[in-house]
Parts: sequence; structure tokens; C-alpha cells
Amino acid sequence: MFVLAALLWLGPWMESGQAQESDPVDPVARGEYLFRAANCQSCHTDVKNKGKLLAGGRPLKTPFGTFYGPNITPHEDHGIGAWSDADFIAALRHGRAPDGSHYFPAFPFTAFTKMTDADMLALKAYIFTLPAVDRPNTPHEIGFPFGWRFLMSAWKWLAFDPGAFEPDPTRPAAWNRGAYLVEALGHCAECHTPRDMIGALDRDMAFAGTAEGPDGDAVPNITPDPETGIGKWRDKDLIFLFQTSLLPDGDSVGGGMAEVVANGTKHLSETDLEAIVAYLRALAPVRNKIGKPKKESPASAWE
Repeated sequence: MFVLAALLWLGPWMESGQAQESDPVDPVARGEYLFRAANCQSCHTDVKNKGKLLAGGRPLKTPFGTFYGPNITPHEDHGIGAWSDADFIAALRHGRAPDGSHYFPAFPFTAFTKMTDADMLALKAYIFTLPAVDRPNTPHEIGFPFGWRFLMSAWKWLAFDPGAFEPDPTRPAAWNRGAYLVEALGHCAECHTPRDMIGALDRDMAFAGTAEGPDGDAVPNITPDPETGIGKWRDKDLIFLFQTSLLPDGDSVGGGMAEVVANGTKHLSETDLEAIVAYLRALAPVRNKIGKPKKESPASAWE
């Protein structure tokens, strides 16, 4: 891992991290905030090859093959410019394309399904203000038989429970807001939860980390277990990480988590970051020590 000088990071990162959640009356401004909370930029932009914003082509290696993030700019032919509001909601709520075909769960519709219709449409409103990019999608490279989309109907029957998040009236408002940010928008479980043999999340090990995360990297346990999770972390340490990517020991996260911070959490309001921490604190602690990654990865900074 690399150590970053705090003085080079804190000024601009802390300033941008103080942005408040947008006025819900303005769907475009609210959509931009949701865009950050959902970290859409990272999976749909091929930064390594200098790809344009949301134009697709970003590879994601998994045990089932390599998936490539699609173009979600408002280009009518290669992007989502011809999509209706109903099409957009169907994609996020049900993992279904406008032609009726199924999306693979590399696209985390299993989390986005929990978003409200209003938030989905605000997100769409913001994306449609961005430049359209004339770039065809890169075909996925998926091993047999996992590339057969019609099999996804059975997968969804076994592993997918669609529907918007319903607040728990017995829980504080901060917990409910945190649950929505973590479970729906942030889709944190998609990386921090191990998967079973069909690629579904192992809910008994929710947020307990995995040695086989995206691109084969280890991903840390973020349950409040004091030995293998974040149980010994102070709230302000977690918030500081979300704002700056810096760890309490002066090291920093890298790779995927660094992107989550840079494109996502550092833009969230302090109140929302506190809600995220409140929700993580309330998770059931799971004892699960993640071993050293096969190669240097963001997880190595957490161990």
C-alpha cells in the first residue's frame, strides 16, 4: 500500500465532503446527489483507458467471467437516451432491459430495487443532463453457461426479492436513512458480502467481507465485530475515511474503495455519513477474518 500525505488531501476533499443533500424539489440537483451516493461513475466509466464519463467499457472480473459496464449516457443508440421513465425504473427495480431481457447481477439491481421511484427518476433526470457519447457497448466475456440470459429468470426466482425499501418504524430516523444509503444507493453489500455458488449474496455473512471480491481482490469485514471488523473504530474515524480515504494510522485505502470515496462518499453530507455509520454500528457482528489479498488491494489497508 501507499501512504499519502494528509496535507495534500484534506483541503479539497474535506470541502467537497461538506456538500449538503440537494433540495428534493429540484430533481436534477437531487439526482446529482443520488448519482454520487450510488457511485454510478466508477462502474460505467473506463478511466484506465481514458474513457468518457458513463460511456461504459470498464471491466469487472468475476468467477463467472468479465463483465463490462454499459454506456449509460443519454445517447439514443448506444446509451439510454431512448429509455422512458418506465424503462429506467424497470432496469433498477427488476433488472430488466427495455426489450424484456434480463440483466446480469453484476449490475446491482438487487440493491437498486430498494430505491424509491422518485429517487430513480431524479437520478435519470440528472444523467440525461450529461453529454451523450457515441460508444457501442463492449460485449461481456462470460463462461458457459452463465452467459445465457434466459437463465436469469430462474436466478431471480431463487435469489432476488424486488421492492422499494420500507422504513422500520421501530428504528430511529438516522438508522433508516443509513439503511437506505447502505442497502439501496451505496449497494455496499455487493462488495462486502461473500457469494454462494450461483453468485447470490450469502446473507448469513452480510457485510462480513470476502477474500474473493470484485476483480479477485479481498474486501474487508465491516460488521461491528471488534476483532475482525470495525468494532474498535471510532465514529469519527469512519466518517474521516469516507471523506478523505485516509485511515487512522495515516495510510489510505486504494483501488475500488478509493473510487467509492472519490466519486461517492466524499460528496455526501455529514448527516448522511453519520447515518451510514449508525447503520453499520447496528449490524450483527460477524467474526470473519479476511486473509491477505492475492495482490495489493484496497483491503490490505484494513487488515
